[in-house]
Amino acid sequence: EEPGYEELIGTIFDTMKTAAEMNAKGWLSSEEVHDYLLRITGREIDPSTTLLPPFYVDFGKNIRIGKGCWIQQGCTFFDRGGITIGDGVFIAPKVNLITINHDPNPDNRSATYGKPIVIEDKVWIGIGSTVLPGVRIGYGSIVGANSVVTRDVPPMTVVGGNPARYICTVDEYIQKNLEFNLQIHGKNLSLKEKRKFLLTLPEEKFLKK
Repeated sequence: EEPGYEELIGTIFDTMKTAAEMNAKGWLSSEEVHDYLLRITGREIDPSTTLLPPFYVDFGKNIRIGKGCWIQQGCTFFDRGGITIGDGVFIAPKVNLITINHDPNPDNRSATYGKPIVIEDKVWIGIGSTVLPGVRIGYGSIVGANSVVTRDVPPMTVVGGNPARYICTVDEYIQKNLEFNLQIHGKNLSLKEKRKFLLTLPEEKFLKK
């Protein structure tokens, strides 16, 4: 009954159909995925960005993705409120970016409201995390696995949990992991070498707080 509803729901169903077609294809080349993303979003995605299907999306036309991003399998983007992803962003498998919420009033619960999600450059979002409407995640921040992000995340901070809370700064996280791994491996490295060494370690070597 709302003006524009039929057009909106038609676009949603068309987008979901395109995504389902992509997901059903099995292995696709990067170029083939980008062709599908053009159909889904209505805009060219920079070739330096990688998205691995399956990918689940409702509207599609309000997604903007920067350069050099890596988006893993099984992610869900509900973008009617707008999703903006900066450059160099890492999004782990099964991450949910949800910009839509329902009216809490049971007599009006069919109504939906959108607020944009903004993910700034070089953010890393851990596996299984959910980012809720209206959230901005600041430059270089890390969101721990299975977190639910309900409020803005300042730049260069580590957050985790449900709801996600501040844990430490990214620099503190790097230093703690350096100390942990150097104690185990006894490496005598420069700071630059230590950072490079840290990034090559398997995930289970990382210090958990």
